[in-house]
Amino acid sequence: MGYLDEQFIQLEDLQDDANPNFVEEIVTLFYSDSTRLIRNIETALEKYPFDFCKLDDYMHQFKGSSSSIGAKRVKDECSQFQECCKARNIEGCIGVFRQVKHEHATLKRKLETYFQMGSPEINLLL
Repeated sequence: MGYLDEQFIQLEDLQDDANPNFVEEIVTLFYSDSTRLIRNIETALEKYPFDFCKLDDYMHQFKGSSSSIGAKRVKDECSQFQECCKARNIEGCIGVFRQVKHEHATLKRKLETYFQMGSPEINLLL
């Protein structure tokens, strides 16, 4: 299973000579936003009683951001987290959240390599 889906290719298609860093700028915005959401989720997971609605809202935002750049694995884990929220399964939320953060960090490393190496390396991510 790849790290990215066709949405990332569509972003690449929007990049041109007038905006040669378009994709990198979008990904930078994603990481800024998602880092904030991770902090919000961590804080919410530390508060008892657990606010599953708030956790689900944060993860919904995270999933939307992930989807917008084609971050397939991150998006899939976000969906799993939301299922745990619906079931009010805090242990599941905590376990899946670890996986969300792992996929998020792995994708970040791979995208950093991609931006250093250039577009031919995209096949390593799909």
